[in-house]
Formats: sequence, structure tokens, C-alpha cells
Amino acid sequence: MKKEKLIIASNNEGKVKEIRNLFSGLGFEVLSMKEAGWNVRIEENQPDFVGNSFKKASEISKITGEIALADDSGLEVEALGGKPGVYSARFAGENATDRQNNEKLLSLLEQVPENKRKARFRCVITLYYPNGRYLQTEGICPGRIGFAPSGNGGFGYDPLFLLDGYNKTMAELTLEEKNEVSHRAFALKAMIGLLQANGNVREHSGTH
Repeated sequence: MKKEKLIIASNNEGKVKEIRNLFSGLGFEVLSMKEAGWNVRIEENQPDFVGNSFKKASEISKITGEIALADDSGLEVEALGGKPGVYSARFAGENATDRQNNEKLLSLLEQVPENKRKARFRCVITLYYPNGRYLQTEGICPGRIGFAPSGNGGFGYDPLFLLDGYNKTMAELTLEEKNEVSHRAFALKAMIGLLQANGNVREHSGTH
């Protein structure tokens, strides 16, 4: 039986590999945009993770005619009213580096004590079908922001993010450990649960 194609709205090799591994038993042929032969960039101009995730998945599905999966994620810091949120990747400017974003975050939290530095990584995933049906799941990883970077792994805010229940930053975890506790892993596993639920899948239809 021919496998259904599932296009990941990303060319991030690590992300595609993670999804391919987790989805291995679901009967999909998981492909990156590049592997599927498409070079399309979807502008992320929605006000929240839900909107950006939905926009990317729906537009890629309509362009390719295949099932598409997209995620949008970022860091939400309680003391900053949920910022940087959807602006996580460009917190310090449009072409900001991870280091510049981390430095801006530390500067804004300079006077904030340890017990007020709560934060969470949040990820929303949308799986969109060509007929307009879609599924959405969310993953949250709670923690707090440290006072200085620590660790050489990961990317983004990982060196500053101390996970609840761990005496480590996200950047100090192995890739295997991170894939067990990350917000994206939680969202992906929730999506797999929906897909495996057969008749109990919580599907939406119509417009977003």
C-alpha cells in the first residue's frame, strides 16, 4: 500500500528527522519542503503561534496538494507579559542572532529576582489535509530564565532556559533528553495520539 505523503513546512533537518522518527509507525512518507521539490516561504505574520502554525500548514497543503504539518513555537516569559512570544526569533531585531536575543532578554530581566523569572517554551502544531480538515495540538515546557548562559547544545534561548525538575538548562541536555521533554516533542506526541485515536480524532472543518 502506497504511503501518504506528509510535507513538513520546514527544511530544518533536525526537525524533519525528529518528526520522521516519531511518525515512523503511522504510514506516512515524511518529506521536507526541499525533498518534496518545493521552495516556498510562508510569511509568519499572525499574532500568535496558533495562527502562524495554521497559516503555514494550510498554505503548504494548498500549494502541494498534500497533507502538510507545520509548527510555530517560542518562549513566553511571565515577567515580560508573555514576550517574546511569536517574536522569539527576532526579539533583538529582524536579523538578530541567538546571542543578541539572549542578551536582550537578560538585560530586560536584570532586576528581576529568581522567583519572578518563570517562563515556558510553547509549540503549536497544525496538520492540514487537502480537503480542509485539520488537527491542532500544543506542547508546553515550563521552566525559568537563568542569570547567565550555560551549555553548548540546542539553539535559541536554550542556554538560558532552566527546565522545571532539572538542575540544567535546555542547552545542557543531550539531544535524546531534549527530545523527551521539549515543547515540540510534547506537541508531536499529542498529534500522534490524535492520529492513533481513529474515530476519536478531534478534527476541525471549515475556515480557521
